[in-house]
Amino acid sequence: MLYKSLIQAITISTSFLCLSMNAASSSPMKILRDFDKPSGEPAWFAQNDGVMGGVSSGWGEIKEGHLQFSGELSLENNGGFAQIYSRIEQSDLTKYTGVRLRVKGDGRDFQFRIATDARFRGSRIAYRATFPTEADEWTEISIPFSSFVPSFRGNFLNGPPLDLSSIRQIAFLLADGNPGPFSLVVDWIGLEGDENSLPLDAHPEE
Repeated sequence: MLYKSLIQAITISTSFLCLSMNAASSSPMKILRDFDKPSGEPAWFAQNDGVMGGVSSGWGEIKEGHLQFSGELSLENNGGFAQIYSRIEQSDLTKYTGVRLRVKGDGRDFQFRIATDARFRGSRIAYRATFPTEADEWTEISIPFSSFVPSFRGNFLNGPPLDLSSIRQIAFLLADGNPGPFSLVVDWIGLEGDENSLPLDAHPEE
């Protein structure tokens, strides 16, 4: 029942969070990941609902200069999510105001997630924001850091707020409650903010 509430909470939150998204802005931006050199890109790892008995599949692959997140969502066995994540050691993003993505989806709503050193009951808290996609269309999405909300296993938390000085992971997740195949292609991930911000370490140690 906990995981059913997880999926319901994520689905209900989608409309609210999408309202906080802005069309691509003209703010200065630095590229965090551009996927042009697969051999030099930090790895992306799959973490699907099999950790709780589900049977959804999802994986990430860097191909033809893009990150491709695809698989099949299943609600069987109280499952219903697929995720890929990557570690990051850029320790201070306090001079930045948000994330900008260039993506091509399948019309479904995906989540972009950030993990810091913050923990709840011994596990990392996920700071998440939902963004829409248009089927087979490239779009740019700007997500202010103020739109990210803390959650733990699908349940919203009252805090702590997102600490931009201790970013440890970034992730893409699908949990829209609609079973079936999915696809998200990511051209690049950027950071919006001060153009004079410190340079990024885009190749952390694994």
